[in-house]
Amino acid sequence: MLHHNANARRGRYDDSLREILNIQAADESRAWLSTWEGLNAGSTPLWDLPDLAARLRVGSISVKDESNRSALGSFKALGAPIALIRLIRRLWPDQDFVPAKLTAGHYKALLQDFTVISATDGNHGRALAAAARSIGCKCVIVLHRHVNDERRVAIEQLGAQIVQIEGNYDESVKEVARRAGEHGWHVVSDTSYDGYETIPRDVMQGYGTIAAEAIEQRDKGSYTHVFIQGGVGGLAAGVVSYFAEHDGDRRPQCVIVEPGQADCLFQSAVQGQAARATGSVDSIMAGLACGEASPLAWHFLHVLADVFITIPDDAAIEAMRIFAAGSERDVPIVAGESGAAGLAGLIQVAGSAEDRAALGLGMESNVLLLNTEGATAPELYRQLTGLRADDVLETQQRWLGQQKRL
Repeated sequence: MLHHNANARRGRYDDSLREILNIQAADESRAWLSTWEGLNAGSTPLWDLPDLAARLRVGSISVKDESNRSALGSFKALGAPIALIRLIRRLWPDQDFVPAKLTAGHYKALLQDFTVISATDGNHGRALAAAARSIGCKCVIVLHRHVNDERRVAIEQLGAQIVQIEGNYDESVKEVARRAGEHGWHVVSDTSYDGYETIPRDVMQGYGTIAAEAIEQRDKGSYTHVFIQGGVGGLAAGVVSYFAEHDGDRRPQCVIVEPGQADCLFQSAVQGQAARATGSVDSIMAGLACGEASPLAWHFLHVLADVFITIPDDAAIEAMRIFAAGSERDVPIVAGESGAAGLAGLIQVAGSAEDRAALGLGMESNVLLLNTEGATAPELYRQLTGLRADDVLETQQRWLGQQKRL
């Protein structure tokens, strides 16, 4: 299903938006994160997939591979840590905490009784737990019943206290608020709600790193389209706002991709305001299984997202397999179920003459996809693709070796 956003605009980046998300703060966040040992050094790869581009009849397909961002395996490693750094600096303004020293644990003695809490579908909680361990504070993560056991164990191994509930993601958010109020803990969430916008803003600002790197790495001219995973909207807002400020009226068309049963952003576009999903919110794309749009993220997507589409779960699974298979000219890529959603959306649009025309998608198009996660749940990845993630990575290394010899 596809919906055009009649409110989307191009041109000069609005000052009211710049006051919230801007390139200066995004680049500062990027510099601070570059010193954290929890991230791999340098930019994540931008893979070119010429065979897939030819198959889908577009000019080029570039994939920003966030599975390489850190051992955590997802883009969330950019959001939670920077939000935690900025929160601590706000709470202790007289301490003048140095970000690089914070993430290196220099202030552990001062922060050992400080506790943060968050709900998660897996990746945000894992990133927050990793950052809290580095900094030396305590971390509590609330998981709902749909979170895969592999993801729970991964968070526990980072030292976080786990609380599990029977409800869905939105109910875990409510449980976080209750426990934070009861114990005096600080919520570090990637979704906003009434009276809670500063930390989600910081999370989104961290995601601007992805756009900054993609702009630096592009060598085929400007991107014409970027397909971005939905969720609550934070990733999309952080990325497209950076493009909008940097590129102005030449910014790429922003296409938001969501599971059909977790269509909160699609419904927001239809209703013209931050809205709830209409489905069960029970998707194999766990990172996108969100029932309610972030109002702060929607503030940006309302005017910067051009198209909203929904996809079925089996489309994401097929996209995972396509990424993994690679080809003679396309590098094999490990993409988790949410990480492959952008490709699934592109395939869906590319297969419809009407949708292609509506998006202006053709042989002059330079498409950017975001692989937002690798095999963050390895056994689930094997079940869905029939492949071991380690085997795909070995094939990737052989492919890269062959390219060097050519």
